[in-house]
Amino acid sequence: MQKHTVWRQQEQQLLERWAAATERHRVTHEALSASRLAQGDGAANHELAQKAQAARAEIEALRREVAHLKRKFLSGDRY
Repeated sequence: MQKHTVWRQQEQQLLERWAAATERHRVTHEALSASRLAQGDGAANHELAQKAQAARAEIEALRREVAHLKRKFLSGDRY
């Protein structure tokens, strides 16, 4: 039963990290869009563009982690 508790805690932490990452991604993209509109020529603030890229990379890493947990679950290694 100890394993189940640890697994559940890992899954909960992953969900919290996912929610935080998607929120950062959303906020960054809103700021990036607002910056582009304010400048009028479609140019983006370099710092915001870097933050958006980092947010996308973080979400992609979390997707890989979710896929890994899903494979373990489907193979019977978890639960």
